[in-house]
Amino acid sequence: MTKTKTIPSTDAQNNFGQILNDVVQNNTRYIIKRRTIPLAIVLSLGDFEQIMTNQDERQKMTHMVKELGYVYSLGETIHANADKD
Repeated sequence: MTKTKTIPSTDAQNNFGQILNDVVQNNTRYIIKRRTIPLAIVLSLGDFEQIMTNQDERQKMTHMVKELGYVYSLGETIHANADKD
């Protein structure tokens, strides 16, 4: 069974060897966050291959990424008013 863990980027940097071991040996996925914003996913090549070849796994991953995805939005969008002359 695949486990997914979140980890701050500094912890990922300081413990990268342990993360790689956990990813390969225990089939764990890591979501790397910076300032609470999810930015990257670390997973094994075997896990990636399974995601790419299995429709159900692809849908699960797509759903997880969409839930975690951060939307950058600075400022406000200005919409031109078509009714003004």
